[in-house]
Amino acid sequence: MKYSNNILETIGNTPLIRLNKITKDIDALVLAKVEFFNPGSSVKDRMALKMIEDAENDGRLKPGYTIVEGTSGNTGMGLALAAIVKGYKLICVSNDKQSKEKFDVLRAVGAKVIVCPTNVKADDPKSYYSTSKRIGEETPNSWYVNQYDNPSNTAAHYQTTGPEIWDQTEGKITHFVVGVGTGGTISGVSKYLKEKNPNIKVWGIDTYGSVFKKYHETGIFDEKEIYPYITEGIGEDIIPKNVNFDLIDSFEKVTDEDAAIYTRRLAKQEGIFAGNSCGAAIKGVIQLKKHFKKDDVVVVLLHDSGSRYIGKMYNDDWMKAKGFSLD
Repeated sequence: MKYSNNILETIGNTPLIRLNKITKDIDALVLAKVEFFNPGSSVKDRMALKMIEDAENDGRLKPGYTIVEGTSGNTGMGLALAAIVKGYKLICVSNDKQSKEKFDVLRAVGAKVIVCPTNVKADDPKSYYSTSKRIGEETPNSWYVNQYDNPSNTAAHYQTTGPEIWDQTEGKITHFVVGVGTGGTISGVSKYLKEKNPNIKVWGIDTYGSVFKKYHETGIFDEKEIYPYITEGIGEDIIPKNVNFDLIDSFEKVTDEDAAIYTRRLAKQEGIFAGNSCGAAIKGVIQLKKHFKKDDVVVVLLHDSGSRYIGKMYNDDWMKAKGFSLD
């Protein structure tokens, strides 16, 4: 008989799917690494499991402990699946920019969810960064995950996502494009791919209101770059330790409106019902088309499922309220 012993054994080995209509004006072969095929419906399942297993192995996480993490939702889901299988409690701290669906899903799988304001500085005591750290310190027998600075985040993608992409493209990949938030995915995948072929180009997709692009280009952390934005899952107002800028060739910014529009187009034109940051990644690839040649193989990673954005960019009324085109 062929079966998995638990849901965690189904993480990884996600498909690589050719994009046809939405990238029709790009000469290269564009392939999407579709991560919502993971059981928690996002790429974050990979690093959530890795971070937990590493913490178990070195004694930071013990039986009966409570896991505490600041998360926009997807990491929380990955942690929740592992917590269920392994017998831990979970507290997720998030911000009020995230979709209601993300919070509903987390509660459905047993997590306690605490929501903090978005429009405060990262070091403000009310921010979800500060709040999650404080709860981790105040909760007895707990482990604070800290995905932003936890090296197991990057290691998960170096050990799984990178090798999968290399094998699936038979080593023919020439460009890798992915949205950047905590930095684990881009850093881990890039490290693996560039060890295999240093000529592979890696682009990070950023959003307006985030510090990554200017910091990469100038080394300056410019607080004037920080302002509220709508796109979920990418961009930051901090520099996570997991973002290894030496492994990233360039950043490309995508507007909130374009991210929303291309999320919808991806579903309608390719049948790929993906999340908000995926639209940003697709639009980023299109903006970068001048860099691609006919024989190139471009892989763009799609982080999560559209099911967590039904009330947002997949909702016409929400799009109209934001002043976005319905395309």
